[in-house]
Amino acid sequence: MSEPLNLKDYATASLRERFAKAGIKPFRADQVAQWLYVRGVEDPLEMTDLDKALREKLSLEWKTSALSLSDLQRSVDGTLKGALMAEDGAMIEAVIIPEGDRRTLCISSQVGCALACSFCATGEMGFTRNLSTAEIVDQFLHMQREMPEGEEISNIVFMGMGEPLLNLPNVIEAVRIFLDQKTFAIASKRITVSTSGVLSKIPVLLEAVPVNLALSLHATTDKVRDVLVPLNKKFPLAAVMLELKNNPMITKRRPVFFEYTLLEGVNDSPEDARRLVGLLRKLPAKLNVIPMNPHPGSTYRKPAEDVIGRFMKVLAKGNFPITLRKSRGSDIDAACGQLAARNRVDALINLQ
Repeated sequence: MSEPLNLKDYATASLRERFAKAGIKPFRADQVAQWLYVRGVEDPLEMTDLDKALREKLSLEWKTSALSLSDLQRSVDGTLKGALMAEDGAMIEAVIIPEGDRRTLCISSQVGCALACSFCATGEMGFTRNLSTAEIVDQFLHMQREMPEGEEISNIVFMGMGEPLLNLPNVIEAVRIFLDQKTFAIASKRITVSTSGVLSKIPVLLEAVPVNLALSLHATTDKVRDVLVPLNKKFPLAAVMLELKNNPMITKRRPVFFEYTLLEGVNDSPEDARRLVGLLRKLPAKLNVIPMNPHPGSTYRKPAEDVIGRFMKVLAKGNFPITLRKSRGSDIDAACGQLAARNRVDALINLQ
């Protein structure tokens, strides 16, 4: 007997097609999606507006869960980090960051990461595998259940473990589930997919789903970026910037979000800031500057406050919005660049 399919691997339109091929009336897919994502019911036998025969069929032939929550940590600043275990024992992490009236879920797309960015803890893990669509969607469902009563996830950023554009089919299908007005109904402007610069996949993503694009930039010269983001050797800065300037999906209404991690003595000089202004000047751009979040084994450090101040003063001469990001959740290794599923062993022990 073949391995059961997971209902959460399919957006509603895809599930309708699957059901039709299986001899199930397509409209039943809409009902199932409502039970899974709106009512939070995962046992098909409890989906009471389906006939008994269909409930039993779904219960026997389909799965509805992909992850289990094995550990949860709360930061002093309100950040929430979940360690989630897949059926094969793989561990991933998802983080909820509260800020004002927003609750942003930072979601993972892979187990580990193949890009080996030198300042990132996830890169040190190496790459194990892509996450399924169901595993991506289940991160949202598990983390939403841990939110205080009355609070809901408002924004989603694919900035957790992994390079989303190297798992593009599953990421796109998950985004379609999040966007569906009959299920999560997350507004497209509240979903951001980040990439380190997988040039060939950027137009594919933007043509498939109406999301925000974020580029992990981190350097203003190829010499430095080749070290920080080795993918730059394949897709250098000039080529990536040209694609962004020429892509018709990138507009003033939907600009590119650039992420720039400040590293002491590496990319934090006034000259770096001036080059950064030059790179972004002709683009619809928003810039997030993120002082380095330290993690065990890293040789990189956060610049001194006066260095950060000088850097930001130069950037202020640019004609684009700039945000200096606060470190959130660093006490639980939940900040940008710190996700590495370090509690894997403890989580496994806790489940026994």
